[in-house]
Amino acid sequence: MPRLFPTLILTALSLAVLTTTACGQYKSADYDFEVTTIAEGLENAWSIAFLPGGEMLVSERPGRLRVIKNGRLQDSAVTGLPDVHARGQGGLLDVVPHPDFATNRMLYISYSKPQGGTASTTAVIRGRYENGALTGVEEIFEAVSEGRGHYGSRLAFDGNGYLFITVGDRQAPPSGNLETHPAQDRSNHHGTINRIHDDGRIPTDNPFVGTAGVQPSIWSYGHRNPQGLAFHPETGDLWANEHGPQGGDEFNLIEPGKNYGWPVIGYGVNYRSGTVIHEGTHRDGMEQPKHFWVPSIATSGLLIYSGDVFPEWKGSAFVGGLAGAQIARLELDGQSVDLEETLVKGIGRVRDIRQGPDGHIYIAIDAAGGKSILRMDPVTGTN
Repeated sequence: MPRLFPTLILTALSLAVLTTTACGQYKSADYDFEVTTIAEGLENAWSIAFLPGGEMLVSERPGRLRVIKNGRLQDSAVTGLPDVHARGQGGLLDVVPHPDFATNRMLYISYSKPQGGTASTTAVIRGRYENGALTGVEEIFEAVSEGRGHYGSRLAFDGNGYLFITVGDRQAPPSGNLETHPAQDRSNHHGTINRIHDDGRIPTDNPFVGTAGVQPSIWSYGHRNPQGLAFHPETGDLWANEHGPQGGDEFNLIEPGKNYGWPVIGYGVNYRSGTVIHEGTHRDGMEQPKHFWVPSIATSGLLIYSGDVFPEWKGSAFVGGLAGAQIARLELDGQSVDLEETLVKGIGRVRDIRQGPDGHIYIAIDAAGGKSILRMDPVTGTN
């Protein structure tokens, strides 16, 4: 039987050896907890990945992949990475290990690929990682897209070894005939979630394979800028969060072939002016979010927790917020959201949130230095 969710074969790992600095205590419905600083001084930390043997990798948007090893941020960045378009929202973005990393040593990295001048697109490479170097690098996905930002770029493996990739709408203006907006045009990758084999091949059972004029990697479409992507560790359901405009951030259950509506339907308005974007909030043939935020929290990073450190939170989704520097916990009941709880505010622009192999929750802060990687710990004696 295939695994519902990929797991790395981990050797003994104790991240408790890291030098930590307390930066605040908080109360929630279930726990008193504290947030401690694990690493400082990183530049625009974007993604966290944990490897067998104890290494933690952190991508820095300007184009570096850093290593935390034996409790210390290593001075040298990983070598062998491609050049990135490090402007605006672009740069070195997500990093995830292959589900069988312990045997194949393969890392997958998304980034904004330069295309000459100011042009760029979302691309994914893979390579073999050992001793601080990436070798045998090959590109396995390049999005057909153009624009200024909204790269998407989140990566997630399912339990059968397929790789899912988000691509944003590249900030194509939501104006004019919304039916012809690039996120509704499946001949490109704007506003899509894509599914490929781990070597870049297109699975033959993708929903649009064989449909003329449609990119065959597309799994779902009609998204704005999905920056959180995660599989539920028990059900195998795929969840994503995405940025709305001014209002209307969404938390979606992702299903093959479905249209998630951007920009035809939604719950946001135009920035600053507050003028109407959408024709409405509902339309036949377009999916509704399972949860949405008005005003926006600028969702980024997504974790569905399965650890033992916070047992009452098993099965909850944790959503990072760039706006308000916050984390929201969503209590899931099957395929619906039962409760939202804001756990923290003011800790910094939360770009990524991951579960470590020790069961703790780790947070990447998108800032130019200062507190960069944080960890949530329960306060002893509380429940």
